[in-house]
Amino acid sequence: MRIRLGLLAASVAATTLLAGCGSTNDTSSSSSSTAASSSEQLSGEINVLAAASLTDSFQTLGKQFQEAHPGTTVTFSFGASSTLATQISQGAPADVFASASVKNMDSVVAAGDAADPKNFAKNVMEIAVPVANPGKITQLSDLAKPGVKVALCQAEVPCGTVAKKVFENAKLTVKPVTEEADVKATLAKVTLGEVDAGVVYVTDVKAAGDKVKGIAIPADVNASTAYPIAALKESKNAALAQAFVDYVLSADGTTVLKDAGFEAP
Repeated sequence: MRIRLGLLAASVAATTLLAGCGSTNDTSSSSSSTAASSSEQLSGEINVLAAASLTDSFQTLGKQFQEAHPGTTVTFSFGASSTLATQISQGAPADVFASASVKNMDSVVAAGDAADPKNFAKNVMEIAVPVANPGKITQLSDLAKPGVKVALCQAEVPCGTVAKKVFENAKLTVKPVTEEADVKATLAKVTLGEVDAGVVYVTDVKAAGDKVKGIAIPADVNASTAYPIAALKESKNAALAQAFVDYVLSADGTTVLKDAGFEAP
């Protein structure tokens, strides 16, 4: 998705006027000048590769970031973290990587494509069922019943890896009728009524709103995944890439992520 925000000419003019006027509060005047200078220093475009489960949150963060830095453009490519990591290793043009798995980020770091990643969120799993709940799913063990159609993420995808851990913790054997490329595709099988249930992230159930019904997984068997982020070494706009990473890690970024259902890392 490509998000653009035009220059706020009136706001910039007002800031410049205030910075140029005398003030009895030197600290306030200095802070205004520093903020204006910081915004002027950041310009151009970056491409952010992010886990599919971050789609809604990062679209919001992208808009807010651009409002804070007029004249910048953030373009997102969402997908399975494992797929995105492979794309980076193959030279795909990108500036920032936000993964739903430490393992996938570690592979990017090991290849020399990023350094010093920071965890910014954590996610846990939840069962999603169609609103009518035709499979009469009420608890995790129902997914192992004969005839129940379950959708999961592919095993190499973070949401598939974490779902597998949930089943291991609960000592359940669940045979999915479909394994999807990422969590959004898995959730789509549920919203379309093609399966009785899907195991996705809590944040995906929340983002789906009234399109699905969520069934909690007991905390003693649930599993989680950490989300690391890093600027990529081959970025063509390193300053802007690092600024976006810092924004995700900031209090504003944390607020957006918390509202979406993510937990603190």
